[in-house]
Amino acid sequence: MTVNRRHIVLGIGGGIAAYKAAELTRALMEREISVQVVMTRAAQEFVRPLTFAALTARKVITSMFAGSSEDTLASAVEHIRVAQEAEALVVAPATADLMAKFANGLADDFLSTMYLAFTGPVVIAPAMNTNMWTHPATRRNLETLRGRGHVIVEPGEGFLACGMVGPGRLAEIERITAAVLSVLERRRDLAGETVLVTAGPTEEPLDPVRFLSNRSSGKMGYAIAEAAAARGARVILVSGPVHLCPPPGVTTVNVQTAEQMRAAVKAHFEDATIVIKAAAVADYRVADPAPQKIKKGEGGLTLRLEPNPDILSELGRMKGNRLLVGFAAETGDPLPEARRKLESKNCDMIVGNRVDRAFGSDDNEVVLALRTGEAVELPRASKREVADRIFDHLLKLRAALPATK
Repeated sequence: MTVNRRHIVLGIGGGIAAYKAAELTRALMEREISVQVVMTRAAQEFVRPLTFAALTARKVITSMFAGSSEDTLASAVEHIRVAQEAEALVVAPATADLMAKFANGLADDFLSTMYLAFTGPVVIAPAMNTNMWTHPATRRNLETLRGRGHVIVEPGEGFLACGMVGPGRLAEIERITAAVLSVLERRRDLAGETVLVTAGPTEEPLDPVRFLSNRSSGKMGYAIAEAAAARGARVILVSGPVHLCPPPGVTTVNVQTAEQMRAAVKAHFEDATIVIKAAAVADYRVADPAPQKIKKGEGGLTLRLEPNPDILSELGRMKGNRLLVGFAAETGDPLPEARRKLESKNCDMIVGNRVDRAFGSDDNEVVLALRTGEAVELPRASKREVADRIFDHLLKLRAALPATK
């Protein structure tokens, strides 16, 4: 491996799109990235290993074990060595079979075994038949892989080799290359930071069995926590009630009400260098929750509500030189409210989004209102990709703004 070059492993799955991996290899090498190619047995039915050996001037790994006993002894632990040398693992094309193996921890060839031994960032570019891509099993495996913080370069739509028209074709080489470069450039750029993230809704009790809440899924906050951890930060996630698995490597504090969230945030605030308030905290709570279940009567029911604490405003008054980010979820244009919140709550960034495009969805489309006065539109993308863009702009803010005392 050339010392002064970045180094990745390119895993190639067995699909017709395997031939495009040659173009991807060339694109990566033109950007001074050293590429070690690993091919599955099925991939070799579409493209010969010699193609990639000629492009990379490297041996192409095609199986767990070599032919001779002497070579087999050396190759028995080669998947560990290759995993340790690489800065990133890129899988393109990733077939439904490969994604299923990765998601479920199966290791029956070199690539799937190396995946389990690899601890760095993973970029996956799926390619398959439309029906396979939309199948519930594939969608479940995809969410498992997203949950591990892997970058998924979604396939494009169009005419497929099988004759169908729809989603499933390998993403454009430029998109995959950009994703790899982004992963390599940002890797560990949050090392030394402690990121405090809030996520999900709060639940304000009405009686022992009912509560007031909202439709927040928590997916955006969890994606932010995943991205921060993948970039080297120590992450504390204060989460309202959600149906999501905690991101790996993240300290999670579960809360229910706004008051509990406020207490948890203030308990960890002193350690934080970046605070991102992505939770959809209830604005009001029931003033006097009933100690017993309220029975249905003949007439209506009147509730007396009182305001919950404004956690973001409190943090803005005590933030010091921390970076503070809030969210503005609106039913219309979010930018005016994002700019108002930016000033009134003393934040460095407000992420504005439309609730009809964000709540419950795996994707998001936001505008960033920045302390510098800029407004940055982020196109619709997965919430994990949006999370990374948020951190990209936060780090630029830190570099551009003088530290406050």
